[in-house]
Formats: sequence, structure tokens, C-alpha cells
Amino acid sequence: MMEIKKIAVLGSGVMGRGVAHVTAMGGFETTLYDISESQLERATNEIRINMEKGVKRELYSKEVKDLALSNLNRTINFEEAVSDADFVIEAVPEDIKLKCEIFQKLDEICKSHVILATNTSTMSPTEIGGVTKRPDRVIAMHFFNPVFKMKLVEIIRGLETSDETYQTTEKVAKQMGKETVMVNEAPGFVTSRVSALVGNEAFRMLEEGVASPVDIDKAIKLGLNYPMGPLELGDLVGLDTRLKILNYLHETLGDRYRPSPLMIKYVKAGRLGRKVGKGVYDY
Repeated sequence: MMEIKKIAVLGSGVMGRGVAHVTAMGGFETTLYDISESQLERATNEIRINMEKGVKRELYSKEVKDLALSNLNRTINFEEAVSDADFVIEAVPEDIKLKCEIFQKLDEICKSHVILATNTSTMSPTEIGGVTKRPDRVIAMHFFNPVFKMKLVEIIRGLETSDETYQTTEKVAKQMGKETVMVNEAPGFVTSRVSALVGNEAFRMLEEGVASPVDIDKAIKLGLNYPMGPLELGDLVGLDTRLKILNYLHETLGDRYRPSPLMIKYVKAGRLGRKVGKGVYDY
């Protein structure tokens, strides 16, 4: 099994910056890439702030935080980000065409031994790997938001993913402090299939007037012991993201994933959740 020292993270949005946070904390030399310098600056500032909060909460020492920050680099140069990496984690929006374009570029630039991972909650590592000359070294890692707090990484094998690629990916995730589960590729994997159903049903109940948003969330949290209600979670993930997942699962798994008309209406109205200050709830 090859040793991983340098990781490139592609995309500095909510998920990408979270992944870069845990790779740097895990001792990997991390390069965070984005097309926007201002976006990269915001992302690295947020990583620093979140690490400082960890020190204040006595989760780790200032020395550990300083070492992690010294592991973190940023660049707007794609080739610079990936040409010397041992492992690449792509964390761009859930658009299969965009992901495939990125993986084709990675396949041309990265050394032949490099593992290419996609951070996704639904997309097919088999399809993404199929656009490369190394499908055996392509895998999916499903991180959860906020990445630096959530313990799980689902690791999803494509049809051609090798045992060595899986084992190396599992080792990398564990060095980040994560627990892992292995999933054989299927639409929505394990968690997204269940979460999408629960979130969609909560919207249907809201649409039917079964209960208020607050009471739906309270019932699920206190009655089923969920840490967060499904409507709160939808706002955190982004209702546009939740709708994309449901549309994909509806297309691949059938009618039980048909999106709630109310969710569609919220997205059309621009009520996307926390990131815009308004979703099911106002922020």
C-alpha cells in the first residue's frame, strides 16, 4: 500500500474547505484549489477560525493547530495543485458533467499511481472512473457537513475500483480521524437514500399542514433521537442540493423519491437555506 503525504482538495466551498481542514489536521500536506482567490481566502480564514475554536474547547493544543495550518496551502493554478499530489479529493458541486471534465484533466496531469476521489452524496464513481485511463484508482468518498465535526466517511467502490485503492482510501480517512463504511456503488449509497426520504417526507407533511416546521423537527429530534430535524438539516445542506439529490434518486430508483412540490417551490423562490439566510426557516 502506497504512502500518502500530499493531498490536493479541489473546490473551496463548504465541503471542500471542510475536507481541507481535516486533511491538514491529519498531518497531510494539503493544497486547496479554487478558481477564485477571494473564495480561497474566505475558506482558509474559516478553517483557521474553526481550528482556533477547537483550541478554545481544549480538543487539541495550539501547537497542533499551528502545525495543521502550516500543512495548508492554497492556489488558483490547477496544475500546480495536483501535479505533485499523491491523492486528490474533488469537492465541486454535484454535476456529473463537471466532475467528469475535472477527472479527465486529472488523469492527464496526475502521476499514474495517484488515487482520484470524488466527494459526492450520489454520483457514480464507475461513471466518473470511466472517463479516465485509471478506473481502478477512482473511488468516491462521501463526507458529511460540517466535515471537521462529523465522524463518518462513506467510501464507495466503483465497478473497477481495486482493493489497494479502497484500502489506501480507508487508511487516509482514518488518519483524518474518521470512521468509515464500505459501500458497493448504488444510487444514493446508504445515508443519502435514507436522508432524502426522511427530508422529503418532512416537506410533504409541511405541505399537508400536519404540523409546523418547528414541531416536525422537534418530533423527529425528541421522538426518534435525531440530532437535527429533517427541515433544519435541509436548510443546512441547501434545499437546492437536496432537490438535486432527490431528482437523481427519483430518476434512478423510482417514484418513492419524487420531490415534494413545496420543496420545488422553495428552490424556485430562492429559499435555499442557511447559505442565503432563508429556507424553511429565516436566519
